[in-house]
Amino acid sequence: MLFVCRANLCRSAMAERLARTLGLDAASAGTHAVPGLEMPEHARTVLREHGADPEGFTSRRVVPSLLLGASLILTATRAERAHCVTLAPVTAARTFTLRQYARYAAAVPDGPLTLREVGAVRGRLQPGKPADDDLEDPFGGPIEGFRVCAETIADILRPLASRL
Repeated sequence: MLFVCRANLCRSAMAERLARTLGLDAASAGTHAVPGLEMPEHARTVLREHGADPEGFTSRRVVPSLLLGASLILTATRAERAHCVTLAPVTAARTFTLRQYARYAAAVPDGPLTLREVGAVRGRLQPGKPADDDLEDPFGGPIEGFRVCAETIADILRPLASRL
């Protein structure tokens, strides 16, 4: 699973590390990332509060090979989803915003989630509004914004972890 946001410093970085605490194989990247940067201190603090390990993380830019190698691509916003699909069009069926995927997964009957089932729901449900699909970027803001972002991510990943 690959998480993608803009800079790969906050949203996708926290999603990667939170997913790992749930036993998921996760990586992250950013559409406009400057490679090699560390997460902001607020992101590291919030990850520790969630029992996740922020150590050793550095940002990286999303490239087609990362996308092609990912079984599932979850982005922070619709714009980042569009960027990923433009870089690797063959990944369109397995690329969702994080919130979009959670909404579709909730509509799939209990049991393991497959891309086929989630894709079928994608075709049946009304598209969400940007506010329904986009995860706000806490970068540059107070720690409370990071806490809200991390909790939103964790609330989405917890029920998905046993189904993926």
